Amino acid sequence: MSAPASSAAATRTGGTPARGTLKAPAGRAGGWLDQRLARLGLGLLVPVLLLAAWQLTSTAGVFSAVQLPSPGAVYNAAADLVQRGQLGTHIAISTQRVLTGFAIGSALGLVLGALLGLSRLADALLGPVIGALRAVPSLAWVPLLILWMKIGEDSKITLITIGAFFPVFTTVALALRHVDRNLVEAARAFGLRGVKLLTTVQLPAVVPAVCSGLRLALAQSWLFLVAAELIASSMGLGFLLMDSQNNGRTDRMFLAIITLAVFGKATDALLGIAEKWAVKKWA
Repeated sequence: MSAPASSAAATRTGGTPARGTLKAPAGRAGGWLDQRLARLGLGLLVPVLLLAAWQLTSTAGVFSAVQLPSPGAVYNAAADLVQRGQLGTHIAISTQRVLTGFAIGSALGLVLGALLGLSRLADALLGPVIGALRAVPSLAWVPLLILWMKIGEDSKITLITIGAFFPVFTTVALALRHVDRNLVEAARAFGLRGVKLLTTVQLPAVVPAVCSGLRLALAQSWLFLVAAELIASSMGLGFLLMDSQNNGRTDRMFLAIITLAVFGKATDALLGIAEKWAVKKWA
């Protein structure tokens, strides 16, 4: 039998070429999984080294137990708060405040960013004022919010909203100003105008920039949370941090800082997954 005929026969009868074709996707999947595991291992390397250095430093007596409690002491503090049912409440309240302020601030930033990015008149009228407000430090808003909104939830969520607003506003406004004009003109040639043009062409063109702004806004929301919970708060991770400082509980201070870092990273990772989906769907 000739070589071409042998190859065709092998393919028809389930020979080597057909089996090799079927195994290729599994190989690719295995390679992808290996890459993910390797990346995860590299990401955990530095935290493990920091934890080891922390343990060695605390046991070597370089610092006192008040200045640097051991990882075991921080774990015991966490276990104690969990047993009392307080740690979960602190986390839930802070997360609710962050997500609420982030949602409101991001929505406002998207709307005003789109307005100033598309309208030169709006940019001339509102741009200088918003730019000046962006330079105001977060703690400078606290006395004013207490005066206007008292010490309830509204003042805390408003401060977080302010923190989330500016990153989204800035990235959306700048990105829309740099959308390819040829793309916009082509869409207008097909009859797209106004909101239809914005949602069909312009916003999809700036999806990566919008996602970057949202991730910055989420990080800002966690940063502003501590300032927000300075406003006569009785629960939350920011309150736990300040209350621990006042009572000399350094172990709980470390616990609050670590918890803020973990939940900040976790929410950013979830937003990163949404970013990949949005870029794949619209960009």
